[in-house]
Amino acid sequence: MTHHHDPDARVVAFDLDGTLAESKTAITPRMAGLLVRLLAEVQVCVISGGAFPQFQAQLLDHLPAAPEQLARLNLMPTNGTRYYLFRDGAWQEIYAEDLPRQTKDEVVDVLTRGAKELGLWEEHTWGDIIEDRGSQITFSALGQSAPVSAKSAWDPDGAKKERLRAWAAERLPGLEVRSGGSTSVDVTAKGIDKAYGMHKLMAELGVEMGDILFLGDRLDPQGNDHPVQAMGIRSVPVKSWEDTADFVEGWL
Repeated sequence: MTHHHDPDARVVAFDLDGTLAESKTAITPRMAGLLVRLLAEVQVCVISGGAFPQFQAQLLDHLPAAPEQLARLNLMPTNGTRYYLFRDGAWQEIYAEDLPRQTKDEVVDVLTRGAKELGLWEEHTWGDIIEDRGSQITFSALGQSAPVSAKSAWDPDGAKKERLRAWAAERLPGLEVRSGGSTSVDVTAKGIDKAYGMHKLMAELGVEMGDILFLGDRLDPQGNDHPVQAMGIRSVPVKSWEDTADFVEGWL
């Protein structure tokens, strides 16, 4: 992948965790400054499996941008099944594609039974194990706010998570059941991934695939950023927020 300034990118899109910030933590002042500079020049999109409050805590609360810059920031929580824009001084939900109540109840039931049957239901957790994100139900083995160290230790090779994913997928044939973060399994409607979000973004902004540059830390074939690259959007692999910052600095 050549890292050169590409003047025809009209949109620079980022994954959030591992790309703009460390998992579940706030962006650094350096990253905030670079994003503000970027927002002065192009449309910026942040897309993540996380829900809006995560964007608020990790990104927006630490971004000293003016309203006219925020107007160019496109937020896509839950992989683009929700879309937020800054209008009239506030973040507004432009659309939300939520799962029906009955479907949600079924998913929660399956994930709970599966985790208990497979011996993956933990007693000592940090926050909710199962979170309703509207368009996505997320199972986090150790809870939503578990420390990174505990999460890494729980399932170093991803085998536990894969067992639950396979068990749930078999019982939820009409839905998409995917590995999320290090301890999580995400359930959505079929065909929902970051590529889905990028298609929605192209439609909302009236841009082509070639107008977008995407940065993500999980572009490997199993990674949740891979669908963006697979659909043909120019994608830059990064290993950390520092990589992202260095790239953005060079690009600017």
